[in-house]
Amino acid sequence: MRLHLQNSDIVVIIALALLCSLLMAIRFRPSSWKAIVLEALAANAAAIITVVAFELMLS
Repeated sequence: MRLHLQNSDIVVIIALALLCSLLMAIRFRPSSWKAIVLEALAANAAAIITVVAFELMLS
């Protein structure tokens, strides 16, 4: 099982991360910079996992 991430996958990861962080910011309304950093990390992890899972389903 080989995983190949192309430029389009990276664009999708960035778009999903931005969308997730926007939705989480609207929902949770963070008050400190630590909460904002934690939300950004969670959104990036979720985006990467989503793209990798989708890539594995297609291969």
